[in-house]
Amino acid sequence: MTIRGPEGDRRSMLRLLVGGGALCAVPACAEAPERSRRPQQRPAQPADRIVSRAGLGGDLSYAVMDMASGNLLEGRGGNTPLPPASVVKTLTGLYALDVLGGAYQFRTRLMTSAPVSDGVLRGDLVLAGGGDPVLGTDDLARMAADLRAAGVQRVEGRFLVWGGALPFVEQIANDQAPQAGYNATVSGLNLNFNRVHFGWTRAGSDYTVTMDGRSDRHRPAVQMARMQVVNRGSPLYTHTRAQAQDVWTVARGALGNSGSRWLPVRHPELYAGEVLRALAATQGVTLPAPQVTQSQPGGQVLVEHRSKVLTEVVRDTLRFSTNITAEALGLMASTVLAGGAAPRSLVASAAQMSDWARARYGMSSARLVDHSGLGAASRVSMVDLCNMFRRAGQDGILRGLLREHPLRDANGNIMSNPGIDVRAKTGTLYFVSALGGYVAAPGGRNLAFAMCSADLSRRAQVAGGDLDRPDGTAAWARTARVMQQDLLFRWAQAHS
Repeated sequence: MTIRGPEGDRRSMLRLLVGGGALCAVPACAEAPERSRRPQQRPAQPADRIVSRAGLGGDLSYAVMDMASGNLLEGRGGNTPLPPASVVKTLTGLYALDVLGGAYQFRTRLMTSAPVSDGVLRGDLVLAGGGDPVLGTDDLARMAADLRAAGVQRVEGRFLVWGGALPFVEQIANDQAPQAGYNATVSGLNLNFNRVHFGWTRAGSDYTVTMDGRSDRHRPAVQMARMQVVNRGSPLYTHTRAQAQDVWTVARGALGNSGSRWLPVRHPELYAGEVLRALAATQGVTLPAPQVTQSQPGGQVLVEHRSKVLTEVVRDTLRFSTNITAEALGLMASTVLAGGAAPRSLVASAAQMSDWARARYGMSSARLVDHSGLGAASRVSMVDLCNMFRRAGQDGILRGLLREHPLRDANGNIMSNPGIDVRAKTGTLYFVSALGGYVAAPGGRNLAFAMCSADLSRRAQVAGGDLDRPDGTAAWARTARVMQQDLLFRWAQAHS
């Protein structure tokens, strides 16, 4: 087996989706058009026939409501609580927007209480995170340039890194493969979605490996993550979180000649500090090796970086389904909602959001364990989820944040004029596939829907393994997405 990874820019990292995506069937031939004509309308298929043909096993639940009246038009097991997977990110986005406001911006600062004299900072410099989940290497490069512009050429004291703005979460879910870059660590100081770029090239009988925090413009190497290539069949990867280092091993036989992938970072503060230190050096600014501090910094702000406004961050979260962004949004909202007291854990923060969902949208079934949907122990009924979409869609804001859900023909080509417009959020875990959002039917009727297929017994057999894609999971997910599309067409035709 050959491991291949994405390219090293931020766009490729955004495309490492957890929550699934559009239906991904392979075109019939290389010359197939990207978009196809709308097929002829046919009578709505019976729902039982669609479900039986899929033969997924496990549980299936769905609910379809009229947007105007709120009437339940169709349902199947709608009150059965199931894992919502990444569809829960829609609720997280609404939670963050309600508590923080659409104009909210995360702030990352370089701070000191010491004077700067003749280019020397005669004391400590602190890189203080503000919980920004979309901070990238290029952002730190600009901060390094601004630090030089502020007159700093050398730091006489310590270089401290602080991530205490949010509670530290080592990993979102504990049943994922160690190399799962989507199972991120969350901190108040995050960089590159807390992923480090691992690259390898065959050099004779051995390999040359690199670990860096690259972007389109920069490739700063880091020492806090190291990789050893070892002779073994399995597991594919191992990881140990040492005191100040991520220690990785990888099976030699899986590497091939060359390749790359993004791996999770479990020391995000040190990672950000090392990258900033390397970038500062290119500006002629000498920084000591970073040290983690638990003390909230004070003093003068020398440099500040602000993220995009929250509305844009939420839109990107829903469209690219980045787990760490959802978790940071939820944790920050819970902190602010509690008057500045950070939640004790991710589970505690998710419980706060569940309480908010019950009060705001009447979601009595909501029992969530995180904000991204990666934890399979989260539960919500499809009736509650569908009603949330209906109520949140009254002002059009949520619909505008969701991406168009492309529909495909039997050859896998996107239909250019399918006759219905679907705006939705996908959610995918091993043997769990969920979808929720809005359908504009041909007759002009607007529907809200939520559905989930879950074979939790099969999931239990593969969860916690070391494989990137356990046997059977990809085929099951493709079948689930075909069934979802057939149901969408049925609802649009039957309730237009």
